[in-house]
Amino acid sequence: MKLRIVVTLKNGVLDPQGKAIEHALASLGFAGVGEARVGKLIELDVAEGTDDATIDAMCRKLLANTVIENYRVERA
Repeated sequence: MKLRIVVTLKNGVLDPQGKAIEHALASLGFAGVGEARVGKLIELDVAEGTDDATIDAMCRKLLANTVIENYRVERA
């Protein structure tokens, strides 16, 4: 079973990579760009029948820092 784990910073958490992208786009002449936020996409191939609790545990223990990040699981 293929999974996509999308990890994003929580609202209010400073995103220096996002700010760098905003400034770089502006300096390249791209106007109208608002806020940029950078996240992670993790693709996993797990055994069929892997339960939601196990997937959630993988995310909480390793893939996302739940203090500053949110995550969602997409089954591909």
